[in-house]
Parts: sequence; structure tokens; C-alpha cells
Amino acid sequence: MRILTVNWLDLDNPQAGGAEIHFFEIFRRLVQAGDSVTLVCSGWEGAEPRTVIDGIEVRRFGGRHSFALLGRRAIRQALAGGSYDIVVEDVNKLPLYVPTLTRLPTYAIVPHLFGGTAFREASLPVATAVWLAERPIPWVYRRSEFQAISESTRDELAARGVNPARIRVIHPGVDADWFCPDEKAARADVPTFLYVGRLKRYKGIEFALRAMRTLRDTIPNAVLQIAGDGDDRERLLGIVRRLGLTESVRFLGFVSEETKRNLLRRAWAHVFPSVKEGWGISNIEASACGTAAIASDSPGLRDSVLDGQTGLLVPHGNERALSTAMLAVVRDKQLRDRLGTAGREFALSLSWGRAASLTRIHIAETANR
Repeated sequence: MRILTVNWLDLDNPQAGGAEIHFFEIFRRLVQAGDSVTLVCSGWEGAEPRTVIDGIEVRRFGGRHSFALLGRRAIRQALAGGSYDIVVEDVNKLPLYVPTLTRLPTYAIVPHLFGGTAFREASLPVATAVWLAERPIPWVYRRSEFQAISESTRDELAARGVNPARIRVIHPGVDADWFCPDEKAARADVPTFLYVGRLKRYKGIEFALRAMRTLRDTIPNAVLQIAGDGDDRERLLGIVRRLGLTESVRFLGFVSEETKRNLLRRAWAHVFPSVKEGWGISNIEASACGTAAIASDSPGLRDSVLDGQTGLLVPHGNERALSTAMLAVVRDKQLRDRLGTAGREFALSLSWGRAASLTRIHIAETANR
């Protein structure tokens, strides 16, 4: 197949995150299977306008913010200059309404929709623009086929008016050969919890901080490590100071994949208190390492954490419930071990090869239809 794809960022972009990992893990495997894949995306200062990543031809236009204006023109140029069987849009920022640009079959990959959560993160004008941009999706993409990466996203698409028959759930994978337990890597000497991800307001990290304040009343030597960076860092540092947690909370900044794996292996549990996610890949990476996950009972996270089996779910924003779950993991080694073992088994059922194969079948069905 000859596939034209659209994603806001590419894997080399300094702002790349989980959506880009998901995209490239899938489509580089489609290239290996013999498909031709071209990606239209945004660039950044100093970026080459064209490059090849994992066999995918990457064409960059504008920047992270200007792509909203330049992206549709770039897609038209690509369509005029090439022959494609299908157009795939990864709708993980603002939708570009690709079906209005072509008569070719279109396929939409949707990690999650922002909806009202945009107002927790962005300024009122930006959040309003995002909210309004998502409203026409059911109508504009009414002839498209959809891939949702979780049951939560599927349910939200259907609730918004997308035909459920056009939505297929394909879970992301995980490299379970890389993210795996290590018998030589013992757990940290003191009760240690870990958050891995961007430091954004909607991620709910402040609830983990407040839960730590309560937990310290019972477990004074408990530690929370925060691996990642983002624009919420300074606010979170202020909360740490006000709660008197400077000795208990450690901001590690951006870490390498090897360091992340070591942190996941040594943590007593991974904590993810976000209000909403598409899936929660760091939960699965923790599970693959044999580490329990404690997460908000939020869309996406309730799909990547099997409550009572691979981890524990708590009501979002309930810092006391979160603290209670953390305390249970500290006090009950059998619980920790049981959650970690089941988590490893769950992660083994999720491979990128499987996700890519299911995606290729679905895209081919869409193109043929």
C-alpha cells in the first residue's frame, strides 16, 4: 500500500511524546512489511524540511503552532505530487479534517480527545479553540474508519456521535524484551514511588504530592521520584516546598530509556494520577518490569491498569484514596509481588508487532472498501 500519513510531530521532534512513539512503532513495521509511508508533520527551528526515519519519508512544514494553518496546504501538496491508496490522520492535537481534502479513503487514529480537559491545561482562548475543533469530528469523519487505542477512547467517540461500527480498538504495544524484570536489580531500600511522564497540570502530579504528605505520617522515609520535564515543573516545586516535602520528593528531569527502565525496576509502584489519558503507556512499561501501577480511575488509565490485578485504581483527585493505595503497597509485599507478576503477564500480551499487524489489516480493509 502507498500510505500518506499526517501527525503533528515526528519522532525526532524535541516535543515528541507517547503519540509519536505509538505512530512510529506502528508505521515503521508497515514499511518493513512492504508498504510505502509518507508523513506530513510540523518541524522546529533548525530541522531539516525532509528526512527519512525508520524508512518513513518525513516532510516537515512550519512549527508546532503554525502547523494548524500550514498543515492542510501541505497535505494538498503531498496529494497533488504523489499517488496514494489511503490517507491516515493521527488525531492527537487539533484535527486537520483530512476527509475534506481528498476523495481517497481516510483512516483516523485517535489516542484520545481533549474535550473539557483542555481547560485544565491551556489558556481559555486555546482551550476553547481545541474544544470547538473537536466538535465536528463525527460529521467531518463520518466516512472514515477509526482506530481507538483504548476502550475509553472508543466509548467517547461513540458518545460524541461516531458510528461504533467504524471504530476498532487496537491497544498499543510495549517492548517487553527491553522493559523486563531484572533479578539482579533489587527494589529500592526505602518505599519508593515513581512518576514517569511530562510535567503538565492535567497529569495530576500534585495529587501524588499531597498523597505523599499524608503517607509520610505513617511511612516517614517514603520517597516519590518524578522523571520527566514540562511547563508545570515550577508550580509543582512550589507545592513541594509548601508541603514540606523537599526531602521526600526528587525531580529527576528528563531521563534516558535505560535510566527509566532502572527506575521502574526499583520502584515499589508506579503512580499515574492523570485526569485523562489515551492509554497510559508508562503503566504498561511498569507492568512489563514487574512493577505495580497505582493510577486514577480515569479514561485510558482504567484500560492500561487492571484494577486489583496489575495495579490499583483510585478516584481521580482523591489524595486520601491515593495515599491509602500507596500505603497498602508498602505494607503488603505479597500484594506488590502479585500485582507485579500479573502485570508482567498482561504486558506480554501487548506487542508492537501485534498492534502493527492489526493496524495494517484495518487500513487495508479501509483502502479496499
